[in-house]
Amino acid sequence: MDKDFLINLTIAIVLVLTQVLICNHIFIFNVAMAFVFIYVIIRMPMDMKTDALLTWAFLCGLLVDLFSDTPGVNSLACTILAMLKGPCMYAYVPRDDRTKSIAPSIRELGFAVYGKYLLTMSGIYCFLAFTIEYFNFADIKEIIIMTVSSAILTFLVILGIDSLIVSNEKRL
Repeated sequence: MDKDFLINLTIAIVLVLTQVLICNHIFIFNVAMAFVFIYVIIRMPMDMKTDALLTWAFLCGLLVDLFSDTPGVNSLACTILAMLKGPCMYAYVPRDDRTKSIAPSIRELGFAVYGKYLLTMSGIYCFLAFTIEYFNFADIKEIIIMTVSSAILTFLVILGIDSLIVSNEKRL
């Protein structure tokens, strides 16, 4: 098996378990929850085939759905997020040969570009997840509050995770 595949699989398993066992049970001020497992989708290389990316995203969302009693919410939101990954990334960086093969991270993109990309992806995921869960716009104020607060919390937690992974990669 490919070394990158095994690394991605290990990160995916750890993050899905972290989401299911820890993050799903922490709801700050009843409005903010960290969705750390979307880091798997965010971190996948940009040159990954679309069908493989969508499969990874769907399976990660499905695993979280199975253990979180949210039938289809996370799998649908993750699949849509995977479809929007390319357009979100290329909204902040030019599409050229250098950016086609990178795996988005602080080290690869720099803090400013990666921060915008990460915040956009977190916001999109949180909006999709809460909108699908509520399934109506009657509670739009609550959806917006939960989306903004969860996106910021997710952004901060994933930024910390990315910093740890990048610092470990520098040592190796």
